[in-house]
Amino acid sequence: MTDLSHVDESSGDVKMVDVGHKPVSRRKAIAKATVLMAAETSRRIHELPKGDALTTAQLAGIMAAKQTSTLIPLCHPLPLSVVDVELTVGDGRVDIVASAQTTAQTGVEMEALTAASVAALTVYDMAKAIDKGMVITDVTLVEKTKDPV
Repeated sequence: MTDLSHVDESSGDVKMVDVGHKPVSRRKAIAKATVLMAAETSRRIHELPKGDALTTAQLAGIMAAKQTSTLIPLCHPLPLSVVDVELTVGDGRVDIVASAQTTAQTGVEMEALTAASVAALTVYDMAKAIDKGMVITDVTLVEKTKDPV
C-alpha cells in the first residue's frame, strides 16, 4: 500500500497529496466514454422528449469538470484554463471525448474523466425514456501531458 499516493505510509489513513513542492506545469488530459444504445435511439438523439441530448451533455461535462474537487474528496481544486467536450453520434452509440487543461502543480486527468463520465450520464438521462437498454462503457484516460511553463 505504500505506493499509493493518497495513503499515509505510517497510519494507512487517506490523505490529500502535498503538491506544494512541485513546479507549476502546463497540463492536459484527454478522456473518453461511450454510451451504447439502440440504433433508433442514436438516430433520434437530437429530438428526444427532453431536448437535444448532445448540447445538454456537452454543457454538463464542462460544468462537472469545474466541480471535480467537490465531487472527489482528495482532488485538488484546479484553475482550469479550458475544458472541451465533444460528442459524436454513431450507429447505436455516442462517443464522448473530453479534454481539460490547466497550469498547475498537479494533473487534470480527474477533471477530464469527470467531464466524460458526466456527459455520458447526461446522454443516458436524456434518452432513458425511449431506450431502457443503454450501457455506459469504456470510460478511459486516453492521454495526459505535462510541459514546463
